[in-house]
Amino acid sequence: MLIKRPPDIRSSEITPESVYRSRRRFMRESLTVAAGAGTAGLVGTPTAVALPAEWLTAREVKAGVPLDEEMTSERDATGYNNFYEFGTDKEDPAKYAHEMTVDPWTVEVTGEVEKPGKFGLEDMLSGIDLEERIYRLRCVEAWSMVIPWIGFPVKKLIGKFQPTSDAKYVEFRTLHRPSEMRGQRSFFSNIDWPYVEGLRMDEANHPLAIFAVGMYGKLLPNQNGAPIRLVVPWKYGFKSIKSIVEIRLTKRQPKNTWNVLQPSEYGFFANVNPNVDHPRWSQASERRFPTTLFNPNRIATRMFNGYDEVASLYKGLDLGRYY
Repeated sequence: MLIKRPPDIRSSEITPESVYRSRRRFMRESLTVAAGAGTAGLVGTPTAVALPAEWLTAREVKAGVPLDEEMTSERDATGYNNFYEFGTDKEDPAKYAHEMTVDPWTVEVTGEVEKPGKFGLEDMLSGIDLEERIYRLRCVEAWSMVIPWIGFPVKKLIGKFQPTSDAKYVEFRTLHRPSEMRGQRSFFSNIDWPYVEGLRMDEANHPLAIFAVGMYGKLLPNQNGAPIRLVVPWKYGFKSIKSIVEIRLTKRQPKNTWNVLQPSEYGFFANVNPNVDHPRWSQASERRFPTTLFNPNRIATRMFNGYDEVASLYKGLDLGRYY
């Protein structure tokens, strides 16, 4: 299932046709060969491999439905982001993330599943079709972007490991390697590494929630969460955990990193909500990239970041209390 275009897109946000067509042409020409790989032999595979550079161009990617909003430039999306494992400045990930080794890469699946294990990433993703998903990304800091991800629904991967009936939540952990992630060895860091995030099972199973392995027609760069990250577009960006090495299905709600650090500021749900302000700033509007000091390009924030189809997940839940 591909994303649906919200009905309230303003004409000022529409991408020029020439820009969109040139990008579609690039996708068609660079991502043409079907994968055709099966899932046999996945469980218990010990091989530790990352995705080789040619892996993405050897996969057929289902083109995404256009969002009809101007996409953020690749330069902005890869050069301005939060990845505290490499530092607290927005430019630090782009400067230092190349120090992280992504080959080999394994992901361990544990907890309430019938088929747990540690798997090489390429084997883990065999037989999974890729799609382009053009999503809004809304940071809790009130800036936003529109990014063309390449990935697949979270549900497709989790389903391979056969969750038990006791699986109520999914916990994700980022790589912990202080020797290559200078933010983790910083004397000034107050984060208890590794970084942890979580979703309810129904959130993880929603078709909009994806694992991303690429963006802008290329493999994910390190600073954006290579080689595999979560993207949950109706939640604030800190929920979309990067560089995942462990997925654990649990009976109880995980203790996610920012909620542990500042529970009054960062809730477990972290749904984009213009009606619930951060204690230190308003969430009613956002700065959409491209943005500058003299031209902040401020727009109104939409409930669930404009993805109204997830509203049924929270029916009857007080989103002011469960923020």
